[in-house]
Amino acid sequence: MVNRLSRRRAAILEQVSPEFAFLDHPGPIPFAHRGGSLNGLENSMAAFGRAIDLGYRYLETDVRATADGVLLTFHDADLQRVAGRPGEIARLPYARVAAARIGGREPIPRLEDVLGAWPAARLNIDVKAESAIAPLTEVLRRTGAWDRVCVTSFSSRRLRHVRARMRLLAGRDVCTALGPRGVAALRAHSVAGPLSVLLRTTATGAPCAQVPYRFGGTRFITPSFLAGAHSLGLKVHAWTVNDPAEMARLLDLGVDGIITDDIETLRDLMRSRGLWATATT
Repeated sequence: MVNRLSRRRAAILEQVSPEFAFLDHPGPIPFAHRGGSLNGLENSMAAFGRAIDLGYRYLETDVRATADGVLLTFHDADLQRVAGRPGEIARLPYARVAAARIGGREPIPRLEDVLGAWPAARLNIDVKAESAIAPLTEVLRRTGAWDRVCVTSFSSRRLRHVRARMRLLAGRDVCTALGPRGVAALRAHSVAGPLSVLLRTTATGAPCAQVPYRFGGTRFITPSFLAGAHSLGLKVHAWTVNDPAEMARLLDLGVDGIITDDIETLRDLMRSRGLWATATT
């Protein structure tokens, strides 16, 4: 019985996705969350440019589509918080959204422009709505940026649709993170580790799990969680970590990536540990 379970577990581990170029970074990956915090100019070309100037290779962003299908790097469903004006992105044509300014200063970028501006950069893309999926796959087709992105979402359904559309359009997989159901299964696996949970966790073929470093007042990423993920061949990226002490703890644990707004502090910490030299290779 033990041998049979071992063989079955080995077969399951083989289902974990093939190698993705997005993850070929040597050492823990530093991610600039929405480009990093720059006077409230999140997800702007100015924020992304600053992160690149600091040596970041990995940018985290969000995408939403306008009513006429233009894909933007923007987090919220509406313009109010970031651009100080009413209007729901999905209900507005691009011509209207293009007039808005992030923090009153910066235009809202198209994803295609971000990919074109920094051809060596890699983008971790959070798909915020179903309407963004088709425009995203079209942008990746036009730019050939399949290997430069990892797609994530707070919706397991959206991630399934992303994977299916990518395979249909490109005949290949694209790097994706586990969805909420996969993360929940992975969390359960770190506590109990039943084979049924292992099966559910690896079924998507996602190569990484992007998870909060804390959930409420409890640490989400623990030694057992990290060991469980690594035993399944999964990389673990922690978000959104702005506390230097937590950055240090996570690096000590062996986390595979940290997503932060405080891009200078993370850079300086990684430099002090001899890790930053690998950040831009």
